[in-house]
Amino acid sequence: MNPPNQPPELRSAELLDALQRHRVQFVVVGGFAAQLHGATRQTKDLDLCPARSKDNLDRLAAALHDLAARLRLPPELGDVEVRANAKLLREITVTHWRTRAGDIDVLHAISGREGKPVGYRELRPRSITVQIDTAIILVAALEDIITAKEHANRIKDRQALPELRALQARTTSNRLPPPAHDPTVAASPSATPRPPDRSTLSRPPPTLGH
Repeated sequence: MNPPNQPPELRSAELLDALQRHRVQFVVVGGFAAQLHGATRQTKDLDLCPARSKDNLDRLAAALHDLAARLRLPPELGDVEVRANAKLLREITVTHWRTRAGDIDVLHAISGREGKPVGYRELRPRSITVQIDTAIILVAALEDIITAKEHANRIKDRQALPELRALQARTTSNRLPPPAHDPTVAASPSATPRPPDRSTLSRPPPTLGH
């Protein structure tokens, strides 16, 4: 059993399955996205940028409810319990959620060039897809992950950058066109993701999606 202030073990398959079942449109960012590009550095949470339409945020809130999510608040607020809803997800730029399957951070945007916020709408055209069995998720482009970490400039980001830049150098010459549509919209609601194999990283043909 985890100590009171420690997050549950990250069970990414369970988190992604809940998001898929509720047909949430999102792009995976942060350390987990870096892993899906081949990075070896471990992460303790799942970061995502969702599409910010009301319907999509309603679906995200429902997925968080299924995962028994509670908003992570500063210790001085005590045992206040806040559940997810679309209004909160829209109005707060970054929310941190503790679920039974690990922590999820929901971000309106990550830092782009010159620190400009870059959200789902801008990230999606440059994203890649990862297919795990019949489950399909969008993953931020490696260059977007690198740029965000350069601007965050935390110790852990600086430590992660050499490996990410090496991965970028190896893959730059093999780029394929970005997805024409968000393939997660057409993903099977019953899909059950499992830990990804790097061989599943791909750019989909234009017919994937709606």
